[in-house]
Amino acid sequence: MDESVGLDSPIRFAICGVGHIGRRHAALVARHAGARLVALIDEQAALGPELAAEFTEVPFFTSLADFLQSGPAADVLTVATPNGLHAAQALAGLRHGLHVVVEKPLALRAADAAAVVRAAQQQQRLVFGVMQNRYSPPAAWLKQVVSEGRLGRIFLVQLGCYWNRDARYYQPGGWRGTQALDGGTLFTQFSHFVDLLYWVFGDVTNLSARFRDFTHQHLTEFEDSGLVTFDLLSGGSGTLSYSTAVWDRNLESSLTVVAERGSLKIGGQYLEKVEYCHLQDYTMPLLPPTNPANSYGAYQGSAANHVHVIDNVVATLQQGGQATTNAEDGLKVVDIIERIYALRS
Repeated sequence: MDESVGLDSPIRFAICGVGHIGRRHAALVARHAGARLVALIDEQAALGPELAAEFTEVPFFTSLADFLQSGPAADVLTVATPNGLHAAQALAGLRHGLHVVVEKPLALRAADAAAVVRAAQQQQRLVFGVMQNRYSPPAAWLKQVVSEGRLGRIFLVQLGCYWNRDARYYQPGGWRGTQALDGGTLFTQFSHFVDLLYWVFGDVTNLSARFRDFTHQHLTEFEDSGLVTFDLLSGGSGTLSYSTAVWDRNLESSLTVVAERGSLKIGGQYLEKVEYCHLQDYTMPLLPPTNPANSYGAYQGSAANHVHVIDNVVATLQQGGQATTNAEDGLKVVDIIERIYALRS
């Protein structure tokens, strides 16, 4: 089956999960010249009138099953629900013949992510992962210089993620902070940083880890901080240090590389700037500006790159292009995080 839809046909999106991120997806689709928003799905029926006012004439469904059974025709199902629901809902969409966009992470278990990959292959449909760091100009630049071999042998990679997620984020009665639907700090907060590590440097081995819970004992069912060491299969070693116990606001996320032909560091609150670059026979180019951070009121996330995700989906389906983040990459990220968390016991 041809995966392309046609240059003249708008790509029809149904959005499953209309919280902070789902509503952003819906707004971007509604504004996109090559896309059309055809349905909104959320189990919270009280959202119906509010969404009807914001997205006029877009039907609202209170379950994915109801939409798949009686909803309007669509090309893409966007899954922006709690993490623990992603795999099952992606599978339902694929088996209904839809392409699927899945917010990070693809699943909470590698076996479930693998099932999504198999279903996509069987149905000849595409799965687009939302790994927004790949669209950041500093990250794209890093990928390029590594791919071109400008660094030579990689010696050390250090990834640091230090964010604030306190009671303003982990509110009582919600899904965030639960093992079943959230899965852990690495899944919800930092899986796109693990994706960046894998995308640029490849797979890891010889993992070791320590986990601590400094301030979240009454907020979450898992750690708020961790120290992970690993070796890169491609050569070199690295560390991942992360925490959501930072007081009041995000501190930074950074990636430092020490290599045979130089060193570099990407930093800022959400990897938005190159802070250091000293490479042999190389002049740092001027990079495009990075999008501002996603703002959720009292706390912030990473760069607001979802518009690039929608662009990629539309271009891929209309013109037969390539998904920036595919299901296989999403599976690999889940596999790495699952291997890290296997060390908790």
